[in-house]
Amino acid sequence: MNYTKAANIKALQQYTRLGTQTEVDNASQHRLIQMLMEGALSRIIRAKAYIKNHDTQKKGEFISMAISIIGGLRDSLDHKAGADLALNLDRLYEYMSSRLLEANVKNDVAMLDEVQGLLMEIKAAWDTVGQPLLSNPPMAAVDVDMMHKQAI
Repeated sequence: MNYTKAANIKALQQYTRLGTQTEVDNASQHRLIQMLMEGALSRIIRAKAYIKNHDTQKKGEFISMAISIIGGLRDSLDHKAGADLALNLDRLYEYMSSRLLEANVKNDVAMLDEVQGLLMEIKAAWDTVGQPLLSNPPMAAVDVDMMHKQAI
């Protein structure tokens, strides 16, 4: 059989989508949040590369995807159980989204770096949350107010 490069790429993309869908289907709530954070970080990194390569269309697409994922993180917050932490995370996610929009308009890698750093701090805290705490995820040990003040 003779396979073309395009056919191989298409097959790999389908395999990747299937693998991702399988991981999502089998993931815990904790893992799903990790995946959202990983997805946003990946899109921000790609957007930075597109800025450096002067590809404004792709940059905009990847920043939009990152904003959408951060919106998903905001939607997943449990404001009843999380109280102040959920409110602080909500504000920080809102801030990140606005910085991403501004980075898109200004082609500013530094703003993307800032959001990437904030999201990495939140993810690091989320990653340390132990399995016994999964029934109460808002207990993650992260001082979001301090991070937000540092970012401003």
